[in-house]
Amino acid sequence: MPDTGASAPDFTLPRDGGGEITLSGLRPAPVVLFFYPRDDTSGCTKEAIAFTTLKADFEAAGAQVFGISKDDIAAHDKFRDKHGLEVPLLSDADSDVCETYGVWKEKSMYGKKFLGIERSTFLIDGDGQIARVWRKVKVPGHAEEVLDAVRAL
Repeated sequence: MPDTGASAPDFTLPRDGGGEITLSGLRPAPVVLFFYPRDDTSGCTKEAIAFTTLKADFEAAGAQVFGISKDDIAAHDKFRDKHGLEVPLLSDADSDVCETYGVWKEKSMYGKKFLGIERSTFLIDGDGQIARVWRKVKVPGHAEEVLDAVRAL
C-alpha cells in the first residue's frame, strides 16, 4: 500500500470517451487520483462534480485530475454525460490498480461484509512521488482541500 514519499505505482487504464491513460506518461504534471466506489451514487456524484467545478483551478495549478472506479467505460460515459462531468474517469474493472493502491477493502453495510473501494485520493508530484494521501474521504470540502495541497507543491 503506497504512502507519502513512495513512488506512485504506474498503470495504464481505459478512460471514458475512449483511449487510455498511462500514469507515468503524464509527468512532469502533478496528478490527482480520486478512487470512488461507484458511478452515479450520491457521494460519488457529489465528489466528481466538486472536482469538475474546480477543474480550471487544478489546471491553472498545473495538475491533472482523474477519477477511478471499477465501473466499465459504458457506465463512465453515462455518468459523465448525465452530470456534465469534465474530469476523465478511468475504469479499473479488474481492480488491479485499486489493490495496488490499497483502496480495495472489506467494507460492511447493514451487517453484510463485502469488498469495495474505500474512497481515497492520492496527490502525485511531477517526479512520480506520492506527495499526499487521503483515506476514508468525506466528500464535503475534499476537492478544495486537495486543490490547496496541489498549490502547496
